[in-house]
Amino acid sequence: MVKADMDWGNLGFSYRTLPQRYVAHYENSVWGEGALTDVSTVLISECAGILQYCQEVFEGLKAYETVDGHVVAFRPDLNAARMYDSAAYLEMPSFPKERFLEAVDAVVAANRAFVPPYGSDASLYLRPFMFASGEVIGVKPADAYQFRLFATPVGPYFKGGAKPVRLCVSAFDRAAPHGTGHIKAGLNYAMSLHAYMAAHAAGFDENMFLDAATRTYVEETGGANFIFVTGDGTVVTPQSDSILPSITRRSLLYIAEHILGMRTEQRPVAFAELKDFKECGLCGTAAVISPVGSVTYGDTDIIFPSGMDKMGPVLQKLYDTLRGIQLGTVPAPEGWIRKIC
Repeated sequence: MVKADMDWGNLGFSYRTLPQRYVAHYENSVWGEGALTDVSTVLISECAGILQYCQEVFEGLKAYETVDGHVVAFRPDLNAARMYDSAAYLEMPSFPKERFLEAVDAVVAANRAFVPPYGSDASLYLRPFMFASGEVIGVKPADAYQFRLFATPVGPYFKGGAKPVRLCVSAFDRAAPHGTGHIKAGLNYAMSLHAYMAAHAAGFDENMFLDAATRTYVEETGGANFIFVTGDGTVVTPQSDSILPSITRRSLLYIAEHILGMRTEQRPVAFAELKDFKECGLCGTAAVISPVGSVTYGDTDIIFPSGMDKMGPVLQKLYDTLRGIQLGTVPAPEGWIRKIC
């Protein structure tokens, strides 16, 4: 396969229009056939449900070229299942999981020339999303929808290596108890943008959101889950009904316990505990793990022993193992890797 003429080492993390994407329409209570198209624009009514009442869900995943030259996707079945569940919460017709996987295969294969080469530290980012295209003026679900999936090659989220970031505890709440914080809907991300920009204006890289009910327990950031390491090496992740069920977090916990032999805990994490952790990170599809160097809450600064220069040793081991699984240099647990071409 001849690769596209691109500077693979300097892609950055931004959108590039590729030749093909997948589109399927839901009308008259049924999903249509769906197909690849070279049209990257979307034509909808000014009264479409997505524009009026923000009915939209999405996913993010990546395809990689492995050490043996194959192109694979990492656990796309979990993205399909999560999107299926998210749609149901927004009264949208869930897209069949098997068709989701077929769309992933079709888009990656059609854009094979744009999959970054092994060793470039880059990947093909896939963005499946679904939105209400039907017209609606009263507050109710629309009657027509589109499922779309496009791809774009991206470089590493942190070029030159992941440097620890500085967080502040947000004065805002991300999600309410018994609300929709656990679904991957665009509106949840839009609602965190003001807090994100406020953090940047104050000189921080990101927010740490606390639980809305008591503001004493750690939840997540606007787009990533937390992962902590205790003094005895136990890997801990916060547990809450309003946290997005991260596929990366789930994978890292499995790796820690079943591959690296570490102790793991999923439980509520009180903010008061932070001073006792030796490492802290953010985990998600984009960066896998982003190390956290410090958290500021008012006049209190918590600086983790892992420091502000590099990722701590436990998180680094987790990161290296997960990346090895994705790239084919570490044996993958059964069902984690979908070979596409």
